[in-house]
Amino acid sequence: MSNETVRTRTYQVIFEKSESGWGAYAPDLPGLGVAAKTREEAERLIREGVIFHIEGLIEDGLPVPEPSVWCQEIQVPA
Repeated sequence: MSNETVRTRTYQVIFEKSESGWGAYAPDLPGLGVAAKTREEAERLIREGVIFHIEGLIEDGLPVPEPSVWCQEIQVPA
């Protein structure tokens, strides 16, 4: 069994509700976005999309962007 450490990256994903469903995109991975009827489906699709996108970059010999976006919720009076 190998003792290699698998490197992981954590990308922020933005989910947006629309009249017809949900959209999601990762700001650090330009060109990647998904649309779905439910938030759960959008989450599944964007996770698959991030993996596929990164695999494509590696296959094409392109650099994989390091995560640089940070998100935080901010509450304000209504």
